[in-house]
Amino acid sequence: MINNQNLNDLADKLSSAIPDNFKTLQSDVKSNMKAILESSLRQMNLVSREEFDVQTALLERTLKQLKDLEKKVEDLE
Repeated sequence: MINNQNLNDLADKLSSAIPDNFKTLQSDVKSNMKAILESSLRQMNLVSREEFDVQTALLERTLKQLKDLEKKVEDLE
């Protein structure tokens, strides 16, 4: 669900904002930032694009079936 590469990239960008005289803390900050980001994203209950696309296709198919059934009922009446 959560792309580790994207989290690593974001943590790299955030830790690169640390001034050069604090570079010894940079690796600690990076790992802490990554952990905080992962935790926050997990709490948001996000879904991947693939899961979203699958559910969208399923909904479209279900709506088509519903319309077909409504038409059949209307024809029977």
